[in-house]
Amino acid sequence: MRMELLYGTTNPGKLDAMSRALAPLGLTLVGLRGLGLPIPAVEEEGNTILENAEQKARAYYKAFGRPVFSCDSGLYFDELPEAEQPGLHVRRVNGRSLTDAEAQEYYGAMARRHGGRLTARFRNAIFLTVDGDTCFSSADESLASPPFWLVEKPHPRHVEGFPLDAMSVDPATGRYHYDMGETLADSTETYRGFQAFFQNILPVLRERL
Repeated sequence: MRMELLYGTTNPGKLDAMSRALAPLGLTLVGLRGLGLPIPAVEEEGNTILENAEQKARAYYKAFGRPVFSCDSGLYFDELPEAEQPGLHVRRVNGRSLTDAEAQEYYGAMARRHGGRLTARFRNAIFLTVDGDTCFSSADESLASPPFWLVEKPHPRHVEGFPLDAMSVDPATGRYHYDMGETLADSTETYRGFQAFFQNILPVLRERL
């Protein structure tokens, strides 16, 4: 028996990737736009990725009254000092949110300043609220993406909502992830931690969904 769960995102790429990752667990995801209802604006004012994920999930639960989870990510580079890390603000630069094209231009210039590539990793967090009181969360290292090279020149392929996937290169082979028939979002290693998170709480979800 399949269970439907609300994923607190309007990003079609993220919805598709997470849906494919969780399908083997019997979970069907619906995104915020799939509800056909007004979506509340959520100010992400947390000091950590987990705090941001919680703020979004609680706001969407309040708005829609159904179990919902939200995720948040931070981007970190091995070669940069703490003060220069994008961290929580992957898309938000100088007070504005970057489009996919602007993000590629911005991070391409950053890689160019460091010899054409940077060693990167996404750290991820998830917060799920079942009924407002029953909640589950994690920012475990198992949720992080595998290390990758972020390079100056984007691959010609582009998937909406994942601008940096086109700039990601596998350090072991030196090949773009797209040329290997995968993306960071598709990576088994990237989503293994999310699969384990939901596997552990499936008994609760079966009772409530």
